[in-house]
Amino acid sequence: MRYCINCCIHLLPNDLHRECFTCRGPRHDNQKCPVCRGENKIPLYTDSKQMKWLAVLEVRTDHCESWNGFFCLRKGKLCSLMFGLIIMTLVMVSYILTGAKHGLLLIPSPFHYGAFASNPGSMDNESLSDMKDHYQPSKMNFSYVKDYPSIKLIIDTITSKIEFITRQRPDLEELRKQEPHMFSVIPNKFLPNSKNPCWYEEYRGNTSTDPYATNSYALYSKRFRIIFDYLRKVFWNHLYHYKDKHYRLRCLPHFYIIGQPKCGTTDLYDRLRLHPDVRFSAIKEPHWWTRKRFGIIRLRDGFHDRYPVEDYLDLFDLAAHQIQSVLQSEAVKEHGKRNSIIIGEASASTMWDNNAWIFFYDNSTEGEPPFLIQDFIHAFQPNAKLIIMLRDPVERLYSDYLYFASANKSAEDFHEKVAESLQLFEGCVQDSSLRACVYNNTLNNAMPVRLQVGLYVVYLLDWLTVFNKDQILVLRLEDHASNMRYTMHMVFQFLDLGPLSEKQEALITKSPASNTRRPEDRSLGPMLPTTKAILRDFYRPFNTKLAQVLFDDAFLWKRT
Repeated sequence: MRYCINCCIHLLPNDLHRECFTCRGPRHDNQKCPVCRGENKIPLYTDSKQMKWLAVLEVRTDHCESWNGFFCLRKGKLCSLMFGLIIMTLVMVSYILTGAKHGLLLIPSPFHYGAFASNPGSMDNESLSDMKDHYQPSKMNFSYVKDYPSIKLIIDTITSKIEFITRQRPDLEELRKQEPHMFSVIPNKFLPNSKNPCWYEEYRGNTSTDPYATNSYALYSKRFRIIFDYLRKVFWNHLYHYKDKHYRLRCLPHFYIIGQPKCGTTDLYDRLRLHPDVRFSAIKEPHWWTRKRFGIIRLRDGFHDRYPVEDYLDLFDLAAHQIQSVLQSEAVKEHGKRNSIIIGEASASTMWDNNAWIFFYDNSTEGEPPFLIQDFIHAFQPNAKLIIMLRDPVERLYSDYLYFASANKSAEDFHEKVAESLQLFEGCVQDSSLRACVYNNTLNNAMPVRLQVGLYVVYLLDWLTVFNKDQILVLRLEDHASNMRYTMHMVFQFLDLGPLSEKQEALITKSPASNTRRPEDRSLGPMLPTTKAILRDFYRPFNTKLAQVLFDDAFLWKRT
């Protein structure tokens, strides 16, 4: 049986409220109501048991016994409580798992992370696997900073701390103390009849000796073993015999393609190697100057034995054999002609990756590395030529993310990683110099995306402290893509290469582009407009300085 709570009048079975005074309008009179007479409260009686409810619209009797009715109510409350607890547990588990994945649990501040350790020696005993633990990202729920205005505050702080200060160049004796073996192997003068830096080195092995038995590149990589198997077969054919001694021709690169990653260096490498006067190392990117000479194969694997300079020089043996053939030719011997073959090396980490310095070099000044890659290259090759390929740093970062991210790639995930990286970078510049942050190993390994690689001008200015401006050619990928013939001619002229036939030039300039974006990455679409605006703001002051240094406003990337 059902009851109308409003006036406490029994309803008819057909639910027509003909007997309900309230339903007839405002004429309801409590004195005429047989139930409400003399009472101001509206009770509800069900099976002789009074129930006091604050907000009940309709009640159905279940014909339970008195105790059973009480039990039904208690059971409903219990189910509601259990359901609520389950929901809370699921929410907490989801939060913990998400926070653990991104390192975003329980933060004290949404915009600032503490200072970096100013003493590099404090990390000397840490393994590479502990780096990220040493410098954890700020524990932060980035749902609070995804909006543009909040992240803009971080960028404004970074911009206010930007200061381009010229570094002090170390003297030659300091470099010798750091790398005595390298200086004992590489001479300070090269063969005068070769355009490429080469010299003869006495070989003390015999015919049964494997000259590449201890080469670390061959030991640690199966891909390179085929190359070294071939070199073993032809090694003795290319030795130079003089006064009962054996000599091998050793060579360094004449030019380096030093950066930057995801800026078209692979395409430039593939085209340049088609030139008849250009040879490259047996491996496109040896990464010797930046990583292998410190014993770094992969950062996540920790340190291995350091690759000696001899292992690096072995990579140029194929090219050295061809140069030696030219040097031994009649044209060179009798007519005094010069070898025109040059060797290149294309490790895209050379320009920017100085992360290992903190584990090997002491006497740092305020967290800045006392020695950089370019210091050592210049010490051996003061006339080396350097090629740099750049692109819009905003697009470079997204391409870098798509290439290296292994799972859960999306524009939204990229946005969160950018926000986290910006916060980490802001935390560094609050307490350290710009150069100290750019070369800070723990920071660079903690950032989810490699923001620092796009700070081109910071690296370029440091290279200009040791090399002259006319020794460095800076190109833009955007120009290379739109007018490849023009950019390749710039490179040929810069390297002083001989003229090409129309057929050779067509082969170089019309071949398909190398290392383009993978189809599965293209399907993800562009980055979010908000992310692009954030990165534009972040890179703007650095691009402005770069355009000033190069006297070219194209490096502002305003139209991309």
